[in-house]
Amino acid sequence: MLSLTFLGTGASIPTLDRNVAGIAIQREGEVLLFDCGEGNQRQMMRYGVGFTFEEIFFTHYHADHMLGVTGLLRTMGLQDRATPVTLYGPKGAQRILGAAVMLGIERNKFPIEIIEIKPGDRLARDQYDIVVFETEHRADTVGYALVEHQRLGRFNPDRARELGIPEGPLWGQLHKGKAVKLEDGRTFAPADLVGPPRSGRTLVYTGDTRPNLSVIEAARGADLLVHEATFGGDELERARETGHSTASEAARVALEAGVRRLVLTHISSRYNRDASELLAEAKAVFPETAIARDGMTVDVPYADAEMD
Repeated sequence: MLSLTFLGTGASIPTLDRNVAGIAIQREGEVLLFDCGEGNQRQMMRYGVGFTFEEIFFTHYHADHMLGVTGLLRTMGLQDRATPVTLYGPKGAQRILGAAVMLGIERNKFPIEIIEIKPGDRLARDQYDIVVFETEHRADTVGYALVEHQRLGRFNPDRARELGIPEGPLWGQLHKGKAVKLEDGRTFAPADLVGPPRSGRTLVYTGDTRPNLSVIEAARGADLLVHEATFGGDELERARETGHSTASEAARVALEAGVRRLVLTHISSRYNRDASELLAEAKAVFPETAIARDGMTVDVPYADAEMD
């Protein structure tokens, strides 16, 4: 299971309907947080995102993307948290995130590590990588792509039965790439029963950015692109001045990258309750577009799921 829950979908100013930036990604029981604006801990409680996460990834240090981390850490300390938390962020991480961690007279009761990352970094995990890419805002900013590793090829159980290979451990060995030998002396290689490796899923989150070639490359063929769309096309100049994107610009990024789906977030308070204008603008360029709302969960299936 790979899904994304929007904790905050608004821009710099929170509204009654949209909190400031925050995303929780849930993958196979693991929770990862991306950005943590003011009030995100309450959003996590409200939308059923547990505090079991161990990592928070920051795209940049504007207040609407990181001000909530202090309260979140304090709450977990009051809950007798013992598991360490690692904070990742671009240039200035030690100074800025370190100050947020130390804010107030309380001191954290669990270990907190701060790691500075840069575009091009690839944070390896057992089954996926977190790829850091460059974005174009008014500060040192990055985006993140969760890129799953290749999966095993599809095993053919019907063919295995036809060949008389008993169901059980031998099937598992073949699926994992090991040849097996039967009691009658016959030997079978994985290629006899297992198809070619299959791609994993890719989920991309831009944070705040202008349309950018590095974003397009990072999102190439992604299953889901979460791209900011602070403004409509009538405010293109303002978008350029402030380092943001319009809905149609985000849609063109999705189109050029060849993604499967696009979800727009970081919506200006001007479109607080009715973002239909932004949605129509984006859909005219890239039909597979949705507008995020607080609490919305988006599942990310495998591209070949209908064949499984």
